[in-house]
Amino acid sequence: MRAAQKFCRLGLTAKNPDTIARMMSRLKQIPLHTKILIGLVLGAITGGVVQALFGATNENLKWFVDVIATPAGNIFLYMLFMVVVPLLFSALLLGVGELGDAARVGKVGIYSLIMTVVLSGTAVGLGVAAVNLVQPGKVISLEQRGALEKQYGNTEQAAKFLESAKKGPDDPPLLGVIPKNPFKEINRALEGGLLPFMFFAIVFGIALSAIEKEKSEPVKVFFEGIFAASQKVIDYAMSYGPIAVFFLVFRATSTLGLEVFAAVGAYVLVVLVCLVIHQYVTYSIVLKLIAKRNPIEFFRQMRTTMITAFATSSSNATLPTALKAATDEVHLPKDVSSFVLTVGATANQNGTALFEGITILFFAQMFGLDLTITQQLMVMGLSIVGGIGTAGIPGGAWPMITTIMAGLTSANGQVIPVAAVGIVLGVDRILDMSRTVLNVTGDMTIAACVARMVGKEKATPGNPEVA
Repeated sequence: MRAAQKFCRLGLTAKNPDTIARMMSRLKQIPLHTKILIGLVLGAITGGVVQALFGATNENLKWFVDVIATPAGNIFLYMLFMVVVPLLFSALLLGVGELGDAARVGKVGIYSLIMTVVLSGTAVGLGVAAVNLVQPGKVISLEQRGALEKQYGNTEQAAKFLESAKKGPDDPPLLGVIPKNPFKEINRALEGGLLPFMFFAIVFGIALSAIEKEKSEPVKVFFEGIFAASQKVIDYAMSYGPIAVFFLVFRATSTLGLEVFAAVGAYVLVVLVCLVIHQYVTYSIVLKLIAKRNPIEFFRQMRTTMITAFATSSSNATLPTALKAATDEVHLPKDVSSFVLTVGATANQNGTALFEGITILFFAQMFGLDLTITQQLMVMGLSIVGGIGTAGIPGGAWPMITTIMAGLTSANGQVIPVAAVGIVLGVDRILDMSRTVLNVTGDMTIAACVARMVGKEKATPGNPEVA
């Protein structure tokens, strides 16, 4: 009886049937980024509590993660991944077409490349300096190192990483970027084939803009439809995003072994602090001096994109959201943002470059390799190049890391056992999520800077094409 009275007081009886509708309407008014953030926080708290209560090795927890949480989270990822190729191609082609002639495309590309190299170099330099200052690899004792190697060292996984890095496609693109058959690159787009595919899209877009308008216009209209349909698929995925983010973050936090986190805590702290400094100090300076933008406002406009990047751990999966935010929230000219963001999703990986440099030197310290200045500079250079060539997918940095590690030898012949990567794979998920945020923020930062460099003023919300 009391329950019925309470139910009536809530206004949920037949006398007031529109109450639930009003409640649903209020829920719909909550901004998407807030819903995703709520899902992220709830997933982290729930996963942490479950892990603390039952332990990461609990069989029931493993079953739930494998059978429920992983598929529920992957629905969101797969919906984003499946539109990456059509969205990327249509966005690049239309962006190049709007930029105009090849000289203008080249100008945007050169500025983007310069910004990428400078920011990546700054990121890696910051990471290398922090590792030499803090020396997280020396915090772990020999006994701890042996125990961690025994429990988490994974020779099989390390071999897969090395094989993935060394194994090239059957018909490799010329110079690594010029494809013989672009349709082959579509099939391996998410495994390293995006750069050749993007090269094809750029060349095709330049050619399309160079032919007669009556011939090019129908093609442009067709790809505008492809782009619009891809954006609609993104809307579908994002509406499911808060639920998916809950399960993605729950999966990460519930399976994270706290003993591993404690053992490599200094390493994790160095990575996270460097990511934060590069994001909120380096990018803020660049935004203020070059893009002439308010960094606080810029980061606020990017909040949905950054939350999506954190949840998915993938620059490629975040690309659809970034393209939409560039126009609707950050108000960048569509021609510049389409070009810079699509290329940047693979070619600009500031966070990955920083992470690779720190991780390699961390392992060198752990195993007693006294690297010379020349060797450290070599690690920096390879990390910058590796950041440019790394696939924008979860865990995409590890093949390059293991390859560089395998080639390092100290003066006394000491080497790093590549199987040791297993020691930090347990905590990599949280680091992957964090460095992806830096990657996508870097893409948008470069897009804002390039727009200013080529004389494109900030677009208005009602007219994203304004130059």
